[in-house]
Amino acid sequence: MNNLKITTESRKLLADTLTPVNIYLKLRDVYAGSLLLESSDYHGHENSLSIICCEPRASFQVAGDQLQVRYPGQPSITEKISDRNIIISALDDFRKSFEFDELALKTPAAGLFGYINYDAVRFFEDIRIEAPVNGIPDVCYQLFRYVIVIDHFSNELILFENRLNDQELSGLKQMEQIILSNKFSTFPFQAIGERLSNLTDEQYLKMVNQGIHHCLIGDVFQIVLSRRFEQRFQGDEFNVYRALRSINPSPYLFYFDYVGYKIFGSSPEAQLQVKNGVASIYPIAGTFRRTGNDAEDALLAEK
Repeated sequence: MNNLKITTESRKLLADTLTPVNIYLKLRDVYAGSLLLESSDYHGHENSLSIICCEPRASFQVAGDQLQVRYPGQPSITEKISDRNIIISALDDFRKSFEFDELALKTPAAGLFGYINYDAVRFFEDIRIEAPVNGIPDVCYQLFRYVIVIDHFSNELILFENRLNDQELSGLKQMEQIILSNKFSTFPFQAIGERLSNLTDEQYLKMVNQGIHHCLIGDVFQIVLSRRFEQRFQGDEFNVYRALRSINPSPYLFYFDYVGYKIFGSSPEAQLQVKNGVASIYPIAGTFRRTGNDAEDALLAEK
């Protein structure tokens, strides 16, 4: 298909009395399926941006063996995945199908926001795994009409609107009125029943001992073990996110509302950053082999 021309308009607001959570609470009841990417632990200009996305216009989704693509004003296109290696190129084609304005701004104005889950590794690596049947897509990326960027360092908010054409009426004024209003709703949250897990404590400890054994005999050098917990609840799960950001403030917090399901979490590090054609990783944990020479070890630690 021909590229869709995206026209971007923006306006700046002071954000010294606003917070990402406050803005998100105001917008979520008006725009269903909004996303929040928040930084609550930043230093200077580093990791000082929070982003809120509203009103998805297009989407790319992989669920099971089905690939679904939706463009504005068109019916969804769904096809069965016959070759698992096409996902990367299909996502790249989806990205390239939009033509954005070049704005003289350093903040993100338009793009795809979403996630790739762990089990999607089967689309990128030569590995066979049984994906869990949990009703949650493996890949989901969306193009949004409104992107709100809060710069915590400068206490500035930039409101972007990505319109499909010049004839589409602007909604920036209405969006600004919602952000600056004092109306937002909060609801209680309550856990119901017992917490469940797919493993007992004894089974998990047995798995830990097996992991230690495989490390000692040299099969692996590191194993990340996990278990699933389930808890029924009643009320607003956004309160769980609020509790998480309170006890574990982080430069990378996220709350993704996809109406039928929500994904949220907190991380101290970005897995991968790409800027000006350069990809960088900044792991918070890493090791060097000790040499026995203190001076040389000090140089390796500095490196």
